[in-house]
Amino acid sequence: MNPVIITICMLVCSNIFMTFAWYGHLKELNNKTWIVAALISWGIALFEYLLQVPANRIGYKVLTVGELKIIQEVITLSIFVPFSYFYLKEPLKIDYLWAGICLVGAVYFMFRSRFA
Repeated sequence: MNPVIITICMLVCSNIFMTFAWYGHLKELNNKTWIVAALISWGIALFEYLLQVPANRIGYKVLTVGELKIIQEVITLSIFVPFSYFYLKEPLKIDYLWAGICLVGAVYFMFRSRFA
């Protein structure tokens, strides 16, 4: 299988864990002390790293670090917006659209030399 596809799939899964580790405690553990929330979040983040580290190692064989980072940022926003809206019940903001447009520009500039 293509290493870029493997990398992207693993980074998507990693980012789901990351988003829950970073923000899930705001809803689920808001009645616990911060240290309990931090320890549980670290436990969730372990699964993030178990996917993210090998994903970046696989991806680095065919992508630059900058390309890996931009892919990660696109994935982050793609996971965070639905998580924020559906799970945390935050309102959608037009700023998410503007951030997405900026990321499209970042993707273009980071990958344009591959298509020139």
